[in-house]
Amino acid sequence: MRRREFIKRAAVIGIGAYGATRAKLNINAKSDGGKTMFPVIISTWNHGLEANEAAYQILSSGGTSLDAVERGANVVEDDPSVSSVGYGGLPDEKMDVTLDAAIMDWRGNAGAVGCLERIKNPISVARKVMENSKHVMLVGNGAYEFAVAQGFKPMDLLTDNARKQWLKWKESSGGNWIKEIQENHDTVGIIALDSKRRISGGVSTSGLAWKIHGRVGDSPIIGAGLYVDGEVGGAASTGVGEANMRIVGSHIVVEAMRNGKSPQEACEEAIQRAIKMHLRVIKKDSSFQLAYIALNLNGEVGAAAIRPGFQYAVYKDGVNKLINSKFLYTG
Repeated sequence: MRRREFIKRAAVIGIGAYGATRAKLNINAKSDGGKTMFPVIISTWNHGLEANEAAYQILSSGGTSLDAVERGANVVEDDPSVSSVGYGGLPDEKMDVTLDAAIMDWRGNAGAVGCLERIKNPISVARKVMENSKHVMLVGNGAYEFAVAQGFKPMDLLTDNARKQWLKWKESSGGNWIKEIQENHDTVGIIALDSKRRISGGVSTSGLAWKIHGRVGDSPIIGAGLYVDGEVGGAASTGVGEANMRIVGSHIVVEAMRNGKSPQEACEEAIQRAIKMHLRVIKKDSSFQLAYIALNLNGEVGAAAIRPGFQYAVYKDGVNKLINSKFLYTG
């Protein structure tokens, strides 16, 4: 099924406000349709619908939450119509497509890659870093050489559409990265809770378009773009990476949940922190956006953003739903 057709059909299932329940869920509870309440999956943006669908197929076949988040991100990475992730992602100032990704499981294992070129599935490389090395993060040419050694096949990630957009930017800005920066920060972030309450998370992005060559955003930084605690839950971010790095936001979300807050309250706490730190630029720049998604071990979800416009997808009780996030800045 083509991506647009899938999103259209999935969105019909339900779009609108989704209030995170505070009721404690029973892992063995059944819904009216006879389906278990678990697994639960939450992802960023409308491409989260297809990510959730792919992740659910893994979970329904007995795969772990780790397998599920990797596969869910892979589907978006492979989709050339998504201009902010993987193949088809918009390039940097030199017209090079560079990718960032991270993955983390319920045991505290983590892997990440930054500024990775010519490999379209960086989240899968991040998993190899986690499982086949003693490191957490590899970057640049070292990450590329590691990926090739692990069997990944190099390819040209620059699509005709991305090239045309870069040429248009080059002509209008003179190649000055400060001017007319493409405001796309649509990272795919996905958190999944399987039937055994094992939680994992992953993020993948091509980062800020037209960025300075070598720039790495928040996505591959554990604690900033992604954080998972097997005793609490997980969180992921999307938006202006530099803003999120300054507060290590995903860790804030998870620690707030550890201290008794619901995923919704925890996301709002991190957004309030981001607004306080970046208020002056938020007032000046109407495109400045940052958002979080979160999932705890009870299957409760939450999301919050600085501004309106952020959407996230939740797969729960057999329904894959696109939801408009709550936003906190009204200035």
